[in-house]
Amino acid sequence: MHYISTRASSGKAPERKRFCEILLEGLAPDGGLYLPEHYPQVDGATLSRWRDLSYAELAFEVLSLYIDDIPAGDLKAICTKTYTEEVFGSKEIVPLRPLEPGLYLEALSNGPTLAFKDMAMQLLGNLFEYELARRAEELNILGATSGDTGSAAEYAMRGKQGVRVFMLSPKGRMSPFQQAQMFSLQDANIHNIAIDGVFDDCQDIVKAVSNDLAFKRQHKIGTVNSINWARLMAQVVYYFAGYFHATPSNAEKVSFTVPSGNFGNVCAGHVARMMGLPIDKLVVATNENDVLDEFFRTGIYRVRTSADTHETSSPSMDISKASNFERFVFDLLGRDGGKTRSLFHDQIASQGSFDLGADPAFPQAADRFGFASGKSTHADRLATIRDTYRRFATMIDTHTADGLKVAREHLQPGVPMIVLETALPIKFAATIEEALGRPPFRPAGFEGIEELPKRVKLLPADVASIQRYIAENVQ
Repeated sequence: MHYISTRASSGKAPERKRFCEILLEGLAPDGGLYLPEHYPQVDGATLSRWRDLSYAELAFEVLSLYIDDIPAGDLKAICTKTYTEEVFGSKEIVPLRPLEPGLYLEALSNGPTLAFKDMAMQLLGNLFEYELARRAEELNILGATSGDTGSAAEYAMRGKQGVRVFMLSPKGRMSPFQQAQMFSLQDANIHNIAIDGVFDDCQDIVKAVSNDLAFKRQHKIGTVNSINWARLMAQVVYYFAGYFHATPSNAEKVSFTVPSGNFGNVCAGHVARMMGLPIDKLVVATNENDVLDEFFRTGIYRVRTSADTHETSSPSMDISKASNFERFVFDLLGRDGGKTRSLFHDQIASQGSFDLGADPAFPQAADRFGFASGKSTHADRLATIRDTYRRFATMIDTHTADGLKVAREHLQPGVPMIVLETALPIKFAATIEEALGRPPFRPAGFEGIEELPKRVKLLPADVASIQRYIAENVQ
C-alpha cells in the first residue's frame, strides 16, 4: 500500500510513500494530507469472517489492509497490546447501547482519558514507540487540541521511549476537567502550551511548523492530530465494530451520526464506507460553529475568523477550519490534487472560502458519498441531555447530545442509526449540572483532579515563539 498527498500535482506521477514513512511525517511536504492510493475493498465474505472477531483481531484485519511495512506478527502484537479490557473497561471495547428501536449509542469513551480520541491515540503511541525503536530515532510531536486530543495524546505518549509531546491548546477554551487532565501531568516528555487564541490558531501554528521543512527535519517534528493518517485509520475500525453489533447479517445497512468539528471522526466513516462497509448515511452533527453543516447544505465552505468562532458548551467542536475536510473534498473532486490545492491553499488563503455549490461534483456528497448534516445549539444540548436521562436513565455529554439531536432528524425506517459517543459527561460537568441539577458520575481515579498542581506554559499565537520553545526543550 502506498500513500499520496491530497495536493499532488495533476499531470505528473505523485510521490508515493509507505505507511511507516507517513506515520512519522504528519503533513505531506506540499502541505497536503496523506491518503492511500486506493481504498481496499471488503466483500461480503470478508465481512462475515470478521463479524465474530474480538476488537483487537478486527483492528489487526483492518489495519493489515493499510500497513504492509510492519511484519504481520508485530502488528498483531501491537493491536493485542492496545485493545484490552483492562485499558478500555469492557470485553467489547466499544459496546453498543440501544436507546430506542433503531437508535443506538456506540460507547467510545471508556479509555484512559474518557474520550473517543483514546481509541486511536493508544494505538498511535504503540506504533510510534515500535517504529522509533526500529529506527533508533526520536520524535518531537507537535499537536493542537480543542479539548480531548491533547489529553489522549499525552496519556498515550507519557513515558514512551524516544517521544516528546508539545501540545498547544487555546487558553481558557477547555473545560476545567479537560485542562486538569493535561496540565496536571508532570512527565518530563510532556510539554503543555496554552496559546492566547482559539483552537484554529493552534491548528494553524501546527501546520505552519510542519510546513517549515528545514525546522521539521532538524527537530524531527511529527503530529498526532487527525491530519496524521494513522489516527484516522485506527478510527475506521470502530465503524466496522458498530456495524457488526447493530446488525444480524451483512444484508442490512446502517447510518452513523458523528459530532464533528475537525472532520476527522466522520472522515474515518467515509473511509469505511468507501471500503464497502454497508453504510447508508454519514450524518455530520455540528454545534453553533456550523461551517461543515453550511457546506453540506449549500456547497459553501467558509472559514470563520477567531472573533466569529463561538465559545460553546460543546467546546471540542469550537472549530471553524476543519483540517480533515480536505481529504473528503479530494475524493469528491475525483482525486484532483491540483484543484484541491487551489481550493485549500489558494482560495482559502486569499478569500477565506470556496463555493462548490454549482460544481457538478457537489450533489455527489449526498448522492454518492451519503453525507447529510445538521446543527445543534446550547438549548438543544440541554433538552437532549434531560430527555435522554429522563427516558433512558443514560447520562450523555454535550457533544454526544449534539449528535443525538441531529440523528433524530435523519432517522429512516428499517435503517439502524448509530450515534458515536464523544466523551463521558464528567468532562463537561457544568453543563450537565445546568441540564440535570446534579453533577455527573466521576470515575475512580479522577477525584480532585482539578486541584492538582499545573504545569503549563503560556505563549502568544506566534509561530516563531513556538519554534523557539521547541528548540529550547529538545536539547
